[in-house]
Amino acid sequence: METKEKTDSCIETLIHSPTDKVWKYWTSPEHIIHWNNASEDWCTPSATNDLKVGGKFFFKMEAKDGSFGFEFEGVYSDVKEKKLIAYKLADGRQVAVHFSSEGENTKIVETFEAEEINTIALQREGWQAILDNFKKYCELN
Repeated sequence: METKEKTDSCIETLIHSPTDKVWKYWTSPEHIIHWNNASEDWCTPSATNDLKVGGKFFFKMEAKDGSFGFEFEGVYSDVKEKKLIAYKLADGRQVAVHFSSEGENTKIVETFEAEEINTIALQREGWQAILDNFKKYCELN
């Protein structure tokens, strides 16, 4: 039986906001529901987040027209305040989000294991769209 090797993909952005604010907006459910979508026709109506090693997160993501929805959930494997969040998704894939302060700006580098259904390019585009939406929300609020 042939096994498929997991492929990592990486996205990043520079946010013109200090790391304290970026961390708060990334980790607080009251903010997550405002930025966690890849396009204007999607939303995150609910989010819970227990940010600690072994803690769980759960984000309900759905199309605004109600035609489709899914749960984005996982368990934290590593948390270093204002530096790193690593977690395992419900399907077993690993994700790591690195935060670094660059003066009054914050760089986020996110690495994720790609799933096998969609192309890596399409997945990277979706993850980057959510990250870009986070940047916009963080800089405007």
